[in-house]
Amino acid sequence: MTAPTPAPVPASDVAELLTDPYAAYGRLREAGPVHRVTGTDGLPAWLVTRYDDVRQAMADARLSLDKRHAASGGYRGMSLPPALDANLLNMEPPDHTRIRRLVSGAFTARQVERLREPVLRTAEQLLDAVAEQESFDLITAYAAPLPITVICDLLGVAPADRRDFRSWTDALFAPAPAGPSAAKETVAGLLAYFTQLMADKRSHPGDDLLSAMIAVRDQGDRLSEDELMSLAFLTLIAGYDNTVSLIGNAVLTLLHHPDQLAAVRTAPDRWSGAVEELARFDGPMPLAMRRFATEDITIAGVTVPAGETVLLSLAAAHRDPRHYPEPDRFDIGRDAGGHLALGHGIHYCLGAPLARMEGEIALRALFDRFPGLALEDPEADPRWRPSMRSRGLLSLPVRTGASG
Repeated sequence: MTAPTPAPVPASDVAELLTDPYAAYGRLREAGPVHRVTGTDGLPAWLVTRYDDVRQAMADARLSLDKRHAASGGYRGMSLPPALDANLLNMEPPDHTRIRRLVSGAFTARQVERLREPVLRTAEQLLDAVAEQESFDLITAYAAPLPITVICDLLGVAPADRRDFRSWTDALFAPAPAGPSAAKETVAGLLAYFTQLMADKRSHPGDDLLSAMIAVRDQGDRLSEDELMSLAFLTLIAGYDNTVSLIGNAVLTLLHHPDQLAAVRTAPDRWSGAVEELARFDGPMPLAMRRFATEDITIAGVTVPAGETVLLSLAAAHRDPRHYPEPDRFDIGRDAGGHLALGHGIHYCLGAPLARMEGEIALRALFDRFPGLALEDPEADPRWRPSMRSRGLLSLPVRTGASG
């Protein structure tokens, strides 16, 4: 016997998810494990809030990322051309299994470790550029250019093309898009660029991920042309925005917790553990990727009809006292293992080793260079991007202090 259908969440509570997500999600979590809400696309959805339920749902094959399982009229997400839509974030087995297996070798911990020196070199060059300044915006000068440079290196984007490539990327992730026509123009520009880049890599392959993926496609014909294009696009969208937010949120958190910052700076081997706790405490995704029920499914005693949208709240799960003692306390000594910021189940983030490495290098290099780093205005409210899907800062003005 299932529990009664939860009452819809008031619009005022949904609005607060933008301004104070942890408090808002926390009230919802303690009020019940599943709620009826209005989703980010304006359509009704089911919100799951407690850690055990969220984790189980992320691995449940009956909850699909493939939007073809959405009920009629039940999806209003971003519309992409077929050449960009055939990606792992809109795919289930067997195609998901096949494609993931073909490209997973490029993202093993061993392969990613080869990027450590180039990532560190990029971080140091960006810090060199602001070393003589009394203050700078951490997002625009450091958190954003670091991952886009890493992605360009990974895909083999030529240095001469990187300014245009970044302008398209910035437009794609702009917090206030100029409108549907501008979005289509940006996507069209990226599609045209990737088409030309793939042609260039076929003629002159290099030691980069895109050349390796083209070899898989051309030698065994195991990737369609659309799948290949979509993989390049996914590398961009998955590797850029979340990493920018991870770095920015982490710096803000550490500056607000000077005792924890001091602890990790005096024991640098603790940076990797600190990154895990930072991802749990204030990660870049309040919600996991939307899912669609492929059949009637019961979650925490509540029946979700087939075709309806399910939203899994990572923000609520990561502050669930049933799983994490004193979850609102930031503690780099905490065992944050099991956090869901990088996913769970078959959709676990393929680039997780790279994301962890970038976060660790970015933070350690920053605070090594500027041990006196401080917020430019400690009393100012942070400027968050107006999005329920991602949690990231629009800007973070900081003072360098005495350089190291």
